[in-house]
Amino acid sequence: MSMIGEYARLSPAELERAVREPRWAPKLVDAPLAGEPDAGPGSRRHDVDKTWQALGFLLDRAGFPVDVTFGDEVLPGADDWGYGPPRLIRPERVRVAAEAFGRIPPASLAEGVGPSDLAAADVYPRVVWERGEPLDWVTGHYEALGAFFRAAARAGDAVLVWID
Repeated sequence: MSMIGEYARLSPAELERAVREPRWAPKLVDAPLAGEPDAGPGSRRHDVDKTWQALGFLLDRAGFPVDVTFGDEVLPGADDWGYGPPRLIRPERVRVAAEAFGRIPPASLAEGVGPSDLAAADVYPRVVWERGEPLDWVTGHYEALGAFFRAAARAGDAVLVWID
């Protein structure tokens, strides 16, 4: 079974309701919206596939100011959504993350780090790094995640984060 890093945008009203009614939140993120794109920065949902821990490793190394891998706080009262309850990044922190994505270009994120470094640090999925796969898979997801966060910041949205 794979562990996929998942994200969902919540408008301020949706955030308020999700905090008030945490069992409603999964229904919200699973419901398609009329006219919403299926993928891309304008969509409600986004995933970084299995690169979530590698992204976290590289972002920590770069001094990224927001934990976009695991979020800032557990959604109060939320149930397990796969590998624990979803975590929340509030709109003001989404803006901080969006600005930080703009300051760290994808090409520089993995500078000085190779697959063997990720394997040595036991970063998931370790087998990928032991095979020596290039980090462009991770930096491609980083670039798309940055676009997702910038769109969320422009809309004033919060972001839920979970591993599924």
